[in-house]
Amino acid sequence: MAALRDKIKIALDESRMLILGTQILLGFQYRAAFEESFEQFPRSSQLLEIPTLIMLLIAVALLLSSGAYHRIVRGGSDARDVHDFATRVMDLALVPFALVLSIDVYLVMRTLVGPIAAATHGSLTGVTAFFFWYGFGLVSTSRRKSKSRSHELPGRASPTELKDKIDHALTEARVVLPGAQALLGFQLLTMLMQGFDKLPAASKYVHVASLSLMAFSVILLMTPAAYHRIVEEGEQTQRFHDIASRFLIAAMATLPLGICGDLYVVVQKVTHSITIALIFSIIVLSFFYGLWFGFTLYRRKQISED
Repeated sequence: MAALRDKIKIALDESRMLILGTQILLGFQYRAAFEESFEQFPRSSQLLEIPTLIMLLIAVALLLSSGAYHRIVRGGSDARDVHDFATRVMDLALVPFALVLSIDVYLVMRTLVGPIAAATHGSLTGVTAFFFWYGFGLVSTSRRKSKSRSHELPGRASPTELKDKIDHALTEARVVLPGAQALLGFQLLTMLMQGFDKLPAASKYVHVASLSLMAFSVILLMTPAAYHRIVEEGEQTQRFHDIASRFLIAAMATLPLGICGDLYVVVQKVTHSITIALIFSIIVLSFFYGLWFGFTLYRRKQISED
């Protein structure tokens, strides 16, 4: 049976795989509303941009939440609930991802093959994703519930070597970084696109603020690596682990603001309503902060009282 630290490491690596796939769709969702061909879509297809973008952001929030949970609840130590939480959020995140993938296939194929054929193709894509991501595992083998999953109680962290804690911290930073990089690239490119010139001045300023926050998040995420080389000269120290943890949490505090700022821009462009854009942005922002910080702080308090 694999050691708990290895299972957590594998779970984090799997989160990296999923976020790398998600960032492609996320870049498409944000950019689509600014393309000239988007204006030629039927109004119903244009409005689909909003729920698909929100569903994808929910998937991103879920996939990135493992790092926040591990840092805030357990302080980087290995515990059974860290692995269980990472597993559950990955299971949940694949649902909106599969739905968004099928809808995006429908949207891009609609003008080429017609609505019926596009809907059929999109549905088949979604069914295929659900089968391979969920059905295939259930058909291949039933989930085994070991009679002795661990000698540790669910509410107790197991002793974790410093090198493993540092490895987890860097892996968690690598989970968050690709999504931030993809959004930063989109934000920079958007300012050169024709659709950006048509935005109201307020939306342009919101986009610039979001770009600045995203750039700051990327800088924070890359700082531990630079610090490790320059200050610690590659040595594994408790000080480096603490600094890496703090920078990761700080980046996850600014990242949702950059994400939801551009969510406001996209929703406002599609709906032409500031009110609707504000409502959706605040709801999604609350979901990010509630999952990453509200839930994790609650769990830490709950565990400390046990």
